[in-house]
Amino acid sequence: MGDKYAVRNIRLCTKDCLCLYVCPTGAADTENSIIDISKCIGCGICSQACPSGAISMVPKELPPQQKHSEKVTAALNALLSSKSEQENIASGLSGIFAYAVEKSCRIQAEDIAREAGYMLPQSHIAHEFLRKLVNNPPSEDFPKETAEKILQMIPENDSDVLPGEKTIKKWKCSVCGYVYEGEKLPEGFVCPVCKAPYEKFTEQK
Repeated sequence: MGDKYAVRNIRLCTKDCLCLYVCPTGAADTENSIIDISKCIGCGICSQACPSGAISMVPKELPPQQKHSEKVTAALNALLSSKSEQENIASGLSGIFAYAVEKSCRIQAEDIAREAGYMLPQSHIAHEFLRKLVNNPPSEDFPKETAEKILQMIPENDSDVLPGEKTIKKWKCSVCGYVYEGEKLPEGFVCPVCKAPYEKFTEQK
């Protein structure tokens, strides 16, 4: 098995179906168009064959968030605020040029937020933000259960504290072998793969 798996973007797929004929395991041939990652061996042949670039190879273990100095973080926050302000100004103007500026500022703001760590689900910043929303939902219709599921399914693999101040541990599901990584296994955790309960996890030494 490879260290990556294939993911198909349905919006980009042009139904050329070359991936179906080159995939050695049949992982790309599914009824719902979603590649079966349980069959995918990460060879990347389907991605190379796809003429529309609809298939990407995704790492099984997400990389940790890049660390920033306080100066870099301050610069990112200032730039993000500036882009958000520009987007708001452009949204109040008429014409196709103002519309283009509005959308451009939104895309740039999202890129800045991603670089800062707020759009990387595996980062400490994103986990901390989600935990705050779960504990104090901003509205009655906030999808609290979805946020909790994300926290369970995507282990936090970095920290905003100095190395050595926080220990990342691993717990393995004794039923299916899924490994959870984090500072501690959340009380009541349920395996996202086989739905085994908290008690079926054992800490790895």
